Amino acid sequence: MEKSTNIHKNCIETVALHNLGCKVNTYETEKMAALLQNAGYRIVPFTEKADIYVVNTCSVTQMADKKSRQMLHRARRLNPDAVVIAAGCFVQAGGITPEEIGADILLGNDKKGELISVLSAYRSDKKAKTAVIDINDPDECYEELYREASKEVTGVPGKAPAGGEPVEATAVNLTESPTKIPIEGPAENRPVDETAGRHIEASAGNLSHPHTRAFVKIQDGCNQFCSYCRIPFVRGRTRSRTAASVLDEIAQMLRHGYKEIVLTGIHVSSYRDGETDLIGLIEKIDALPGMRRLRLSSMEPRLITEEAARRLSKCASLCPHFHLSLQSGCDATIKRMNRHYTTAQFEEGVTYLRKYFTDPAITTDVIAGFPGETKEEFAATKEFVQKIGFADMHVFKYSPREGTRAFAFDGQVSEETKNLRSDELLLLAEKMNKVFCKTWEGRMAEVLFEECVAKDGKEYWTGFTREYLRVYAESGEDLKNRIRPMEFHLRPFAK
Repeated sequence: MEKSTNIHKNCIETVALHNLGCKVNTYETEKMAALLQNAGYRIVPFTEKADIYVVNTCSVTQMADKKSRQMLHRARRLNPDAVVIAAGCFVQAGGITPEEIGADILLGNDKKGELISVLSAYRSDKKAKTAVIDINDPDECYEELYREASKEVTGVPGKAPAGGEPVEATAVNLTESPTKIPIEGPAENRPVDETAGRHIEASAGNLSHPHTRAFVKIQDGCNQFCSYCRIPFVRGRTRSRTAASVLDEIAQMLRHGYKEIVLTGIHVSSYRDGETDLIGLIEKIDALPGMRRLRLSSMEPRLITEEAARRLSKCASLCPHFHLSLQSGCDATIKRMNRHYTTAQFEEGVTYLRKYFTDPAITTDVIAGFPGETKEEFAATKEFVQKIGFADMHVFKYSPREGTRAFAFDGQVSEETKNLRSDELLLLAEKMNKVFCKTWEGRMAEVLFEECVAKDGKEYWTGFTREYLRVYAESGEDLKNRIRPMEFHLRPFAK
C-alpha cells in the first residue's frame, strides 16, 4: 500500500515525535519539530495515529538500544502505512538497516537539519533512505540546527500555523503576605530514566518547558573516550557553535518570555569559539538584557579552578547548581575508566565552588559495578561520596557496550553484585539529599514556577529554586513562568 504523501488536497499531514535520551537529544527533537512545523506539518501526540513518526533514539546503554527499537516498532503498529524515521545515536552507531528496525528512513546525528529534504527524497521514489555520515571525520563542522529550524519554509501545500525528578520540597509565598501556610511535598530526588522517553506535543520553537525553561545546545561531540562510553563514536569529535549564534538564540528565547536557559551539549566544558571558552561564554550570556536564570547541564571537574569559580560567582544569573560527573570515588577505578582527574582534583573543585557560592547544589553521577571494581574500591567510592556530601547523586549500573575498551576488560562484575551496589549508592544518595534539603528549612528561596499539578486531591503550583529543588505551593493567582521568593519547608505528601 502506498504510504501517505504531503500533496493530498486540503490535508495537512500529521507528525508525532518521541525523544529518548539526554538533554541534547531533547533540544534536537524540538528543533526537528520546528523544522516540520515550518514545512507545513502538524505535530500530534505520539500516542495518536500519525502520517509520520520521528523517533530520536539513544544508545548510551543496552537498555537505551532496546527502548529505541521498541518505540520504532510501536510507531509502526500505531500506523502501518506511516513513514517511520529513526534518528540519532542508535542509528549513528551503525550495523542496522531500515528494514530490521521497522523504519523507512535512518537519520544520523549530523543530518537532523536535513530532515525535510531527506523526507522529500524518500517521497519521490518510495525507497528506504539512510542519511548517516562519518561523524568522526575531523573536518566535520557543527551542525547549526538552530538556524535551520529558524528558517521559514514557503510554498508548501497545507501550510500549518507555527505553533532525571528534581528535589521536591515545600514552600509558602511571602510576596504579598507574611502569613505562613504549610504546603506538603516529598523531599526526594531520584534521577529521571533518560531512556524512558518523552513525547513532543507542544507547538513552540523550544518545547522543553514552554515559555519557562529552554535548553540551548552549545556544542556537540566528545574527545574524552572514557573506556565505558560509545558516545564519541556516535557523536563525533568535539565541535562548538559560534558564541554569536548561541547569544542570538538565547536572546530570541528571552524575547519569547523564557526565564531560564539551560546550556547543554555532549561535553559542555570543551566549548570554545576562538578566544571564548565556556566561562567566557557564560559571562557573555549573563550580560544579555533580561537574562534572569542560566543553568549548566554538566561540567568537567577539571574546569573548576579557583579563578573559574571566582569568575562564575560574578555572573548574577548563573544558578548555583553544578553537576560534576564523578563516576567513581576510587582513583584506581577512575583510571581504568580513562577519566582525566583524581578524587583530590575533584574535591578541590568542589571546595572552590563552596568558597565562592553560598550552599550550592553539587550533584553527580556514579557507576556501580564497573569492571574490576573490588569490594575495597567500592568502599572507597562510598566513603568519598559521603565526604563530598552531594545534594543529589544519580546512580547507574555499568552497562557493557560492544566496541568500548571496558567491554573486553577482565573482572566483569555480576548483575547481582551491580544491583546490590547500586542499591547501596541509592540509599546514600537519599540520605545526602535529605541533609541538603534540611539546610534550606525555613530559608527564603527564589522559585520559578512552571505548572499547576494535583497532589493529594489539591492543586499546587510547582517550580524550581535556583538550586534545582522542586517546590509546591498553593496560590490563588496564576504563577506560571513567574519568579517568587518563597519560604522553604519540608513535608511529605501521602504515598
